[in-house]
Amino acid sequence: MYAIIRAGGKQAKVQEGDVIDVERIKADGEVAFTPLLIVNDDGSVISDRIALDKLTVMTEVVGDSTGPKIDIFKYKNKTGYRRRAGHRQKYTRLEVKKIELPAAKKKAAKKAVDSGKKAETAKAEKASADTEAKTETKEG
Repeated sequence: MYAIIRAGGKQAKVQEGDVIDVERIKADGEVAFTPLLIVNDDGSVISDRIALDKLTVMTEVVGDSTGPKIDIFKYKNKTGYRRRAGHRQKYTRLEVKKIELPAAKKKAAKKAVDSGKKAETAKAEKASADTEAKTETKEG
């Protein structure tokens, strides 16, 4: 199973146990993300926003890191214009602990609803059979 999460304006595909770098987050301990998409092991996709709002991807902050240094050099010919700068992006390293799904509750509720529907169907069939029997006795 994997999920797509949004962190720092970028999206990342994560599975349980993955370690990812996201733009710096000033947080300690656990961080929860709301997934944008979840794909289960059986291939079913959860993309409904209402359903996804109830789900979470739990991560733990492992530490901070920095990205590669980027050199910036601006130059214009024959004018003596030169500018030199550098940049190094800060990242937070996260380990994905758990992708929480309320699947057990849904399956139990679905079984209860299915058994309720079966009972209603059986009652309806019995009632229709009774009415048919009554109409046959009146005719005969």
